[in-house]
Amino acid sequence: MPAAEAAVATESNELGSYEFAFHVLPTVAEGEVAGVFEDLKSLIAKAGGSATSEEAPQRFDLAYEIVKHLEGKNRKFNSAYFGWVRFTLAPEALEGLTEEIEADTRLLRYLIIRLTRVEEENPFNFHEALAKDDKKVTEVNAEEVIKAPQADDAPTEEGEKEAVDEKELDEALKKDEA
Repeated sequence: MPAAEAAVATESNELGSYEFAFHVLPTVAEGEVAGVFEDLKSLIAKAGGSATSEEAPQRFDLAYEIVKHLEGKNRKFNSAYFGWVRFTLAPEALEGLTEEIEADTRLLRYLIIRLTRVEEENPFNFHEALAKDDKKVTEVNAEEVIKAPQADDAPTEEGEKEAVDEKELDEALKKDEA
């Protein structure tokens, strides 16, 4: 949501609740990523915001390649460090924060969204969920595998298997349509 819309969305002097999700460039050294994260949180504090929950950036493979123009040429990235911070902030301060974040050249991309009350109460921990997904299937025994039925495996009314003639099937379907 653009900063102008966020200011209009909150008519009173209430603080808005936001989530700032971001990808840090994979070219940033792994040891420096924590510093980038702290710098981003300090930008929120400088704007008058207060962090409520967070997930530190961790490296992972992107679902698709992202192209970003850096140092005079387009660079392609297949991985990045992903993290997020939830925070409260006066809506009128969001535009200034967005400008500060936009100026950070260590970010591949970012997104700031306004949270609903339900979203505020139920944070989603991306890296935790990703780790759980990796553990869903660990071992499958050959005896547990169920063979998918084949077209020629279709039982007849008597329970016997009978081969299906494609031409007869097409003719029967045409008769039903007429």
